[in-house]
Amino acid sequence: MRIRTIAAALAAAALLALTACASTDEGPSKPETTAEDTSAEDTSGRTEQDGGATGTDTEAPSDAPGTDETEADTATLPNLVGMDLQAAQDEAQAAGFYALDDQDASGQGRLQVLDRNWTVCSQDPEPGNHPTDTLVTLYAVKDTETC
Repeated sequence: MRIRTIAAALAAAALLALTACASTDEGPSKPETTAEDTSAEDTSGRTEQDGGATGTDTEAPSDAPGTDETEADTATLPNLVGMDLQAAQDEAQAAGFYALDDQDASGQGRLQVLDRNWTVCSQDPEPGNHPTDTLVTLYAVKDTETC
């Protein structure tokens, strides 16, 4: 009797969890809408501050090639090989690279749950100047293993 009660309670909990998950998937997410609204407000705010300049006048400088804009889009990716995975991720982000991925270099497909217990064996792309939106993939093994 006790086993049936426990099984029924577990089944009810699982059903509630599934129902809760299903209801949150419906409808658009609010952050996307907020981001769109904010950008529209920023554009209109700039037009008013420019003394009634049109939207095309405001956009012209951003379309023109400029050294400041080009420098902001590229950065130097450091050599991350041999570093602790967490430290390597921190270093890449400090350099301006936020699109990061980590993979198991052993080929076993393990997930890096605690990044401090992994060592970077290789990286893609190689160190050097790259656009900051480049995907940086770090291939790592557990600290007790060799590359």
